[in-house]
Amino acid sequence: MHDVVQNYYGKELQGTDDLKTSACCDISNMPEWLKPLLANIHDEVLSRYYGCGLVCPTLLEGCRILDLGSGSGRDVYALAQLVGATGHVVGVDMTDEQLAVAKQHQDYHIDKFGYDNVTFLHGYIEKLDELDLAAGSFDIIVSNCVINLSPDKAAVMASVQRLLKPGGEFYFSDVYADRRIPQHLIDDPVLYGECLSGALYWKDFIRLARGAEFLDPRLVEDRPLEITDPALAAKIGDIQFFSATYRLFKIAALEDACEDYGQAVIYKGSIEQSPHRFDLDKHHAIEAGRVFPVCGNTFRMLQESRFAPHFEFIGDDSRHYGIFAGCGELMPFSQTMMPASGVGGCC
Repeated sequence: MHDVVQNYYGKELQGTDDLKTSACCDISNMPEWLKPLLANIHDEVLSRYYGCGLVCPTLLEGCRILDLGSGSGRDVYALAQLVGATGHVVGVDMTDEQLAVAKQHQDYHIDKFGYDNVTFLHGYIEKLDELDLAAGSFDIIVSNCVINLSPDKAAVMASVQRLLKPGGEFYFSDVYADRRIPQHLIDDPVLYGECLSGALYWKDFIRLARGAEFLDPRLVEDRPLEITDPALAAKIGDIQFFSATYRLFKIAALEDACEDYGQAVIYKGSIEQSPHRFDLDKHHAIEAGRVFPVCGNTFRMLQESRFAPHFEFIGDDSRHYGIFAGCGELMPFSQTMMPASGVGGCC
């Protein structure tokens, strides 16, 4: 499938208007604090962008970030502004044409930002071990509507686990389906290139993540995907697709279920972009100054990550009270079209 993807993104597509689905989001769906970042990015980099929203968690200053499938470099150059001069962003992509655009405008962005903190590498996201990337060397790994294009998603997840620092996170947007995709659709080059037929059945993604030792994937936001091209819609039939952003933390003590230890946290309101509320995920909107009961996994995600200084922590794991209320197994995605909101990508 590498040849299919390289041809589609390197030669077939000449700009974002050539895409045939709503997988790519409009800038109007982004939080206001992210929009000025795009104004500093070269026009050609923006025009050759085929991702889904802007994959951008909060609290990035000084972080070392890896962008899988960085394409023309739009997300890399946006993240570079947030990590600042003390941070670094590495982009990996396999498409020569896309990398050429990203590298061509590096000097432009150095002049614009006032520092040089990005690197672009040619490589395959299933073969990150072939690149000179040290284990445990990244605070955050991001990916924007790319993993569905990989023929070996398990290898991608294993490499992410290896490259993240303890307490680091994989924050990424992608496309998921409500069922497994039949092989004849996977073999369709346009459906595959449009990020549809390579999409994982959502429950298989959960299994894949847990197999890579990301035991508690957290859904940040999601939306149904509209297939706007009539010919593609006819091929797809009744399969439903969803754009979704997940965050996976590399924390060894996480459990495979939300267990109740009587713990709670208090958000200090000290993250600049989130003064009133911190959204860990779709179901954890933590108001500043308010005692917020959490399961053991959520407690650890906050206490053992870069977010720890911004929280007070109440309790420990010395006493267990059973499963945390509301921990379910139904499909997590919303099935009605709603405006995108919150931070990060809308894919």
